[in-house]
Amino acid sequence: MIQKLTAHININVPFLKDKKLLIAISGGLDSVVLHHLLATLNFDISLAHCNFNLRGKESDLDEEFVNNLSQKTSNQIFIKSFNTEKYSKDNKLSTQIAARELRYTWFQELVEKHKFDYILTAHHADDNLETFLINLTRGTGLEGFTGIPKINGNIVRPLLPFSREEILKYAKENKIEWREDASNASTKYTRNKLRHQVIPVLKEINPSLLSSFEKTLENLQESQQILEDRIEEVSSEIIETKEAITKINIDKIQQLSNPKAYLYQLLKNHSFTEWNDVYDLLSAQSGKQVFSKTHRLLKDRDFLILSRKTDVNLDKVERSFNINKDELEIKNPIHLTFETVKQISTENKQTIYVDKDLLKYPLLVRKWQNGEYLYPTKMQGKKKLSKFFKDDKFSVLEKENTWLLCNADNEIIWVINHRQDRRFSTTSSTRKTLKITTL
Repeated sequence: MIQKLTAHININVPFLKDKKLLIAISGGLDSVVLHHLLATLNFDISLAHCNFNLRGKESDLDEEFVNNLSQKTSNQIFIKSFNTEKYSKDNKLSTQIAARELRYTWFQELVEKHKFDYILTAHHADDNLETFLINLTRGTGLEGFTGIPKINGNIVRPLLPFSREEILKYAKENKIEWREDASNASTKYTRNKLRHQVIPVLKEINPSLLSSFEKTLENLQESQQILEDRIEEVSSEIIETKEAITKINIDKIQQLSNPKAYLYQLLKNHSFTEWNDVYDLLSAQSGKQVFSKTHRLLKDRDFLILSRKTDVNLDKVERSFNINKDELEIKNPIHLTFETVKQISTENKQTIYVDKDLLKYPLLVRKWQNGEYLYPTKMQGKKKLSKFFKDDKFSVLEKENTWLLCNADNEIIWVINHRQDRRFSTTSSTRKTLKITTL
């Protein structure tokens, strides 16, 4: 078993050899074996231990154990204590998910600060099977059945091909000491219940279960790759992305064989959970929207528009900003510059020229309101601002993000970056011309 594990490290993950590695170590069998294996092979390793403070004195004894281990092997160790229960409660997460978030966030901070190349965790084949079964019981897409990745960014799992039994045999052959977590014997958690009550039965049915499971994972991973290739192809045909806004063409996605399945694949990484509501947007009225924790999906005529949710409630944001007469530049809520000029250059959507004597200060930058009118340049009469938006095919999102520059009495000077109001345009009798530009 010693030769089998060492050969695997040398043959299958040789890129780790000359790298700076951070091992996630709990003190349990798997992580201690991983540490022993890499230390024996003279890899450049440091250790990182999380004390989640979930098991009272036992958590402290785990910390003491790994600290002593690092001293024996002269490996640098980082230890951090977490108030996991508070984090779990504050963020409305299960204890396991809270611990995972805390752990990996801290690991990445260590990577950034100390320039580690990879984070190594001690997941093994039995962990992979347990994760598969957990996803099966909860419901998941195909990606939930492709297993724990051997390499995921800068996270590497060298022991993934080996069973818990093989790792235990290695530990006994090398007389390695480790800490037993008493909670692993409890069936309180889903993973433990599967480990102690379900998987033993499956192994009775098929003694080569892990080997068969590995082949199944390979088949599913190949299928997943085919699916990803197809989604990439479809995305290039039906999706437009500009800055932080993504537009999905409704007509094109409805021509696909299964629009709901495609929508799921296109949006699965944006935290949506109410997939029936997402699908219903395809036939909903413009303005209907669905929210996830991080994103908003909006129906706007012929498109679904995906954008990140702002962290601030727009209703609570100051929606009017004053500009005093002596100001030459503002940067909030939009970047504007003001310059008195003698000559007028060609106007464009980013620049207007106004009669300075017609302005009443302080000027205002604000959001639009229903019922307002604009007197557009190059047009006769006035036009409702809502009609202007409609005729120029503004999306709901574009209307929300549009700012107006107004006189002190709220008369519109400029629909910024779109259209100037002719009431303030320069004429042959203009004595002072103000050039206003967005940057």
